[in-house]
Amino acid sequence: MSFPSLASATWPVDLNFRVQHLYIFLALTAVVVLTRRVLLTALSQPRLSKGSSAIATLGKFFYACFLKPHNGDDASTGQQAALESFYKAQADVYDASRKVLLRGREDMLGLAAAQLNYKAEKGIFSRKKPIWVDIGGGTGYNIEAMQAFLDVPTFFAKVYLVDLSPSLLEVARKRFDRLGWDVEIVCQDARTFRLESYEATGSAKTAGSSSLGFGTSAPNSKDGQKGADLVTFSYSLSMIPDYYSVLDSIPSLLSQGGIIGVVDFYVQSIVEVSGRTYTGGSFNRHVTWLGRVFWRAWFDVDRVGLEGARRDYLEYRFGTLKTVDERNYLLGGIPYYVFLGTQRNLVCPTASNPDYAQSFIESFDASCTESPYLSPQHHRALMYQAVENTVPVELRSKAYQCAVINLSSNLPLPSVFYQNNQRRVYYDDQLKKHTQFNNEYIYAFTWEDPRVDLRLLKIRDDDVILCVTSAGDNVLDYLYNANPRRIHAVDLNPNQNHLLELKIAAFRSLPYAQVWKMFGEGRFPAFREALITKLSPHISSQACQYWLNHAHIFASRRGLYETGGSRHAIMLVRWLFTILGLRLEVNKLCNAKTLKEQQEIWPGIRHVLLSRLLHWAIVSTEWFAWKAAGVPPAQRRMILSDHQEHGDSGNTDLSGEAMWEYVVNTLDPVVKNTLVGDENYFYLLCLQGQYSQRCHPSYLSARAHRKLSQPGAFDNLRIHTDELQEVISRLAPGKLNHAVVMDSMDWFNPGDDQAQTQVQALNRAMKIGGKVLLRSAGLKPWYTSVFEKNGFSASRVGARLPGTCIDRVNMYASAWICTKVQDIAGSKEPTTSRPALLRSRSSTLEEIHLES
Repeated sequence: MSFPSLASATWPVDLNFRVQHLYIFLALTAVVVLTRRVLLTALSQPRLSKGSSAIATLGKFFYACFLKPHNGDDASTGQQAALESFYKAQADVYDASRKVLLRGREDMLGLAAAQLNYKAEKGIFSRKKPIWVDIGGGTGYNIEAMQAFLDVPTFFAKVYLVDLSPSLLEVARKRFDRLGWDVEIVCQDARTFRLESYEATGSAKTAGSSSLGFGTSAPNSKDGQKGADLVTFSYSLSMIPDYYSVLDSIPSLLSQGGIIGVVDFYVQSIVEVSGRTYTGGSFNRHVTWLGRVFWRAWFDVDRVGLEGARRDYLEYRFGTLKTVDERNYLLGGIPYYVFLGTQRNLVCPTASNPDYAQSFIESFDASCTESPYLSPQHHRALMYQAVENTVPVELRSKAYQCAVINLSSNLPLPSVFYQNNQRRVYYDDQLKKHTQFNNEYIYAFTWEDPRVDLRLLKIRDDDVILCVTSAGDNVLDYLYNANPRRIHAVDLNPNQNHLLELKIAAFRSLPYAQVWKMFGEGRFPAFREALITKLSPHISSQACQYWLNHAHIFASRRGLYETGGSRHAIMLVRWLFTILGLRLEVNKLCNAKTLKEQQEIWPGIRHVLLSRLLHWAIVSTEWFAWKAAGVPPAQRRMILSDHQEHGDSGNTDLSGEAMWEYVVNTLDPVVKNTLVGDENYFYLLCLQGQYSQRCHPSYLSARAHRKLSQPGAFDNLRIHTDELQEVISRLAPGKLNHAVVMDSMDWFNPGDDQAQTQVQALNRAMKIGGKVLLRSAGLKPWYTSVFEKNGFSASRVGARLPGTCIDRVNMYASAWICTKVQDIAGSKEPTTSRPALLRSRSSTLEEIHLES
């Protein structure tokens, strides 16, 4: 087989020569690998013997793909002749030879089935049973494979298989005769397929079936809800020359709430998709230059088009539900993607309200900013009235602003607007401030003690709370124990919010036993299957593709709680326990029934764990402070300052001594005052790598699962992926009751104005009497004076003096409550009377209405 040379005419001749031979080498390697895999697959087929049948399968595949000259390239013969030229000689071995090559088909079907099940549970189908159209389905493999996720004959009212290859469709007929399924097989160009032609009149094969369509008046049909509920393309979009015409025909083929599912090859670099705000994430999307050149040339021989425009146009024509980028490493890393989409126009499958889109975006925006919701019917009047009364210009979320930009550019809305829920607020995952975390969360569990938070804040059910996400444990604890009116969970690291989304999805879709395996034990071997079939409808596109690429975490021996940036300290401690022979003592400590028993065991561990040798080798090092313990330089300086004030100023190694003393003051009181195996789940997890049924966060109890698995349990949660300052500044003035900022302000430098800017934003957003709860590594953090200068009274509610324990973690030196006592100048939005600006915003909402 030959490959087109991409060498420029200006390149040296020897470089041209080398590039061409590189293509040949890679091609031969791929042929060998592919042939070997096909042979192994053929040998494993239950319907093939391990002798001549397998060899015959391999021979037909090799001949048809690599040796047989293709005809049908003449324009007069058309696409059908071209397909027959390629498939006729191998139609009967197609399935056996494609199982290894065409990866991701089951994933696409599973994700689509999960969405269909979700819709069925919600009762939002356009008819009693959905209709499925599989375009380019060939041998019918996809339809039989769907049986692993849904009972095809009973779940669907009708299934249509549309393909242009008679040879492949003959295999499909035999397949469905064998299965006894009523599948309508249509040999037709996908551009001309019209569902109403079959649903309105019914063919001989479909007579008497329970299918419903455009021409059918079903008792439960809703206006505007006609069409197919699922349309799929499995490695067929890349083989359709006139792909844009086919994709243009799909919106009229789909019902309003219908789903399009695609799995196919692709080659794109991240540069080609930079700046797109609607694709639902770009995790793992980049393909290197060599990969793009090679795979385009390789597949072009078989008339498979890998140009980026195919996927681009797909994402342009439909709103993104899920998008996943993968590699087929069994065959040299062939890039492929899975896409689930829906009608691009924002519509509600169950609503006939023409203002639904406008109303939906306005209400979502209001929930993100805590601003009053302006209904579409009265929006313009209220906006003009706001100008007359010089009321502040409305605050807008980034999701709203992006929606405005996209609509004005005739682009799909951000994927968040097409999800089954809108808890996760839009963010641009390509920004450097998000990519700096290298697709890793720092904390797999939350260190701060929520029991203290609830006691100090006295959260009520009408409160609005802002807090740092971390691992999401305390967010779930607040929802379970207090259930405030709204929680805004904020984290700059997208992966921390992915973890919170996963926990919420588990409560929404899994029984308690499986939730416990995932987050109690941190190990769940069936995680990937559960993610595709159960969890996926409840999480955002970005979170879904992240966890598909990290499914190994729950299947590994180490489990969830030895992942994340903070794993280094935990693994180091366990490693030391093992090599120092303390594992037995540690197990005794974790199983102690009384404080007295625990205190008797502790000295045997302490003399090693808190030894001077270990302090000198590890604890006092910069690596331990930053990489393992996660102590930033500004926070480390606070620890050193307290040590200088209260410790031995004559020691030459103040930094190392300060860190060692800080660790001693943390651990000794914990062992003295809290029973690790009974109530202190923070340290139990660190020591054993999992929780126990006796000791775990309250949100992991069976009682909590019963409450949090109820419909609507998480409707009052909004998850923001941004800086605290960015989120606070977009909240409506005077709406926030509490803010739990953990130790985030310890990261600020006293010489910067970051602390003052954030405190002033908090003052503007909070009600009089609102409380900011913060923790610090310093006994008297410098920024409490910034609060006092900006309308707050600061009170220390916990001080970890030597020998004392302020909470079950005891990791911080102090805890503070800063209560808002007055508004400060500039804390409210400046008044304005800019009718032109307001009119433009009102016009933008009308664009949303027109788009729907």
